Amino acid sequence: MESSFTLGRVRGIKIGVHYTWLLAFVLISWSLASGYFPRQYPGWGGGLYWTVGVAAALMLFASVLAHELCHAFVALSRGLQVRDITLFIFGGVTNITSESENARDEFLIAVVGPLSSLALAGAFWLAAQTVPNDRSPLDASLSYLALVNFSLGVFNILPGFPLDGGRVLRAVLWGTLGSIGRATRIAALVGQGLALLFIAYGFVQILEGDFFGGLWIGFIGWFLNNAADATRRQSRLQEGFRGVKVSQVMQAEPLSVSPGLPVRVLVDDHILGRGARALPVALDGRIVGLVSLTDVKRLPTAEWDRNAVGAIMTRPPLKTVSPREEASRALQLLIDQDVNQLLVVEDGAIVGMLSRGDMMRFLQRREELGLDGDARRR
Repeated sequence: MESSFTLGRVRGIKIGVHYTWLLAFVLISWSLASGYFPRQYPGWGGGLYWTVGVAAALMLFASVLAHELCHAFVALSRGLQVRDITLFIFGGVTNITSESENARDEFLIAVVGPLSSLALAGAFWLAAQTVPNDRSPLDASLSYLALVNFSLGVFNILPGFPLDGGRVLRAVLWGTLGSIGRATRIAALVGQGLALLFIAYGFVQILEGDFFGGLWIGFIGWFLNNAADATRRQSRLQEGFRGVKVSQVMQAEPLSVSPGLPVRVLVDDHILGRGARALPVALDGRIVGLVSLTDVKRLPTAEWDRNAVGAIMTRPPLKTVSPREEASRALQLLIDQDVNQLLVVEDGAIVGMLSRGDMMRFLQRREELGLDGDARRR
């Protein structure tokens, strides 16, 4: 997730905080210090309310992090790779770099999240029972954390993708139907239906006078709807590339340019003349970089004649993929790395280039031919 900073690593997993988390932290701290705790525990004093509010907000996000770490640890135990965890305004997201291989793994990875929140709720509740003074700041904090973790556990088990409950639903459908594509589309549609209910309820709350509460609920519904729709569209893309290798989609034997080539010539002869968006840069038969339309755009037009390709190209290490790799995995790599093209390398030699445009044109041709989503190997 962009616009985040790193807190540290746990078992090699990068823990990041998105800037929206800061907004959520301020709002939750303010809400607790000026609303929830004064109503539930009158007579403390302003300074104590803010101290307890900030501490409870921090512990809330620590609970969210624990929830996400449980997802990550189970994913690691099932042989999957976890790139990072990011805390943001709506909670947290665990970035698992590949899909589960079977419905059982998907179920285990998904269900552990709500279970961990419910376990935390029970632990905080039991801890609160040991506090002698049930009106003390410690008891107030523990009771709040028990309540909010219980609410998180219940909320996440709702059967709406991409919530954990939606992923549990997808796992069950996957195991029943035998198709992850169909399971994902059904779970995403259920998620969109749930999101619309959130939006409708938020609108009703606004009409009844709870403007900020209704707006927040509606905003959650909007977020869930967008996430479910994006998942559904991504599933259709993945289905379209099932059984397809990178070698079937790539541009074979791409033309390379010299690092000494003037940028003006690159633009006139290759970008405008041949419609190329990216080209390998080679010197004495060895690839030394990659130059793209994006690299050119960073250089002022007046500098094109005075600069060569070597001055603007992207240098190694470059993003590469094997021609034998599944095209669906290459697509995921393009998305995860936020790049527009990949070099296709076999035995140390470049055999092709693969761009997002190549993949979209492949899908368009399949659609024009009336082929279904189950592509066959050639």
